[in-house]
Amino acid sequence: MVPHVVLPPSGGPRPEAPVVVGYHLLDSPRTERAFAAALPLDGLDAWKIYLRLPVPTTDRDELWRLVAEDVVLNVYQHVIFGALAEFPTALAAIRREAGIFEDVPIGLLGGSAGGAAAQLVLAESGFSAQAMVLVNPVVRLRDTIDGLADAFGQSYTWGAESSAVAARLDFVGRAPEISDAAIRFITGADDRADAIIAPVGDAVDALSSAGATVDCHVVPDMAHALAWEPGIEPAPQTPHAAAVDKLAVEWFQRYLF
Repeated sequence: MVPHVVLPPSGGPRPEAPVVVGYHLLDSPRTERAFAAALPLDGLDAWKIYLRLPVPTTDRDELWRLVAEDVVLNVYQHVIFGALAEFPTALAAIRREAGIFEDVPIGLLGGSAGGAAAQLVLAESGFSAQAMVLVNPVVRLRDTIDGLADAFGQSYTWGAESSAVAARLDFVGRAPEISDAAIRFITGADDRADAIIAPVGDAVDALSSAGATVDCHVVPDMAHALAWEPGIEPAPQTPHAAAVDKLAVEWFQRYLF
């Protein structure tokens, strides 16, 4: 079973309540438990299911070694494609465990790399979602990788295999494939413009052109993370995360029910 956290609907456990499935960041909060504490979707009368991304290692030093060696092929490919592969079985098992009906509306929630996982699930899993909230999301992997590499004074060398991964994780280009869901983007004003903010703007434009219901909110003074380091264990909610949580709940209340 994929490690997970399940929070019941605000009105109490009911098998007919909608479901929101969430994926955490690789930054803080970087586990399903920490993500559930940062964004509990407080007051939302739906099941909240937080899934752990399949990060290749829990050892920070080993993870940084894999990042330095090839961040796309060693980390992003493993994490995001792995989340897609695990999704159907994980959701079915948790539904059985919690007694949730199979035909209830589904929402998706994702932050950063978890946002890319949520978009890929919507595009390729065969499951439909009525609403999705993406927080500081990776929407065009090539831009994110190049922007982050530049921030560290480095460059990433794109090869055929990594370029194929980037093409599959270009949700600006794939906007028509995810346009049936109502999508809200939430970005931090202090996040990287080249890696996150500019691609999100392009995604909003592409989704609007595809006929999607879409909007974008910017949280003042917020950077990329939604929790203090180390972001592994549940921690008190930050003011920025509380603002994001309120915006996410508002969107799901409008489009999930």
